[in-house]
Amino acid sequence: MTDSVLLSRCRVGDREAFGVFYERHRAAILGYLARRVPFPEAAADLMAETFASALEVALDAGRPLPEAPRAWLYGIARNLLVDALRRGKVDAGARLRLQIDPLALDDHDLERITEIAAAAEALDGVLAELPEAEWELLRARVIDEEPYAELASRLRCSEAVVRKRLSRTIAHLRTAIGAHSV
Repeated sequence: MTDSVLLSRCRVGDREAFGVFYERHRAAILGYLARRVPFPEAAADLMAETFASALEVALDAGRPLPEAPRAWLYGIARNLLVDALRRGKVDAGARLRLQIDPLALDDHDLERITEIAAAAEALDGVLAELPEAEWELLRARVIDEEPYAELASRLRCSEAVVRKRLSRTIAHLRTAIGAHSV
């Protein structure tokens, strides 16, 4: 089920749909934020506020749903991060409006956030080494969720060719990640 479908299902009362969306993107958003703030607690608070803000939009039938939910989620995280760095604290407005309790983190949670940040940093290094064409294909399909048919049309090739190129890119990533983790 795509992220767009999950968010639209929130509007019809499917409470589990947002949970699936959250589980799908939680580690990536946390890694993104943990690499950019000095304390794991701040990263966790920003992640919680990011998803609370996304949930507000998902529940509000008067607001349009994003066309590229993953990119939209990163945009929310980035905006909250910039605001938190400027103000010197993490805003909890969306969590308060939704009556979500503050996060309680123990030492294991803090350690896990640090591990996620390190893994995300390693992935950044691997992605930086990807050839431009491979990175663009990966971004278009995975981040922007561009359908294979549209990619094939834009690249002037068949869907099978797009799928094969993406498969090779992912295999390249797996090899590179394995080399970085040794």
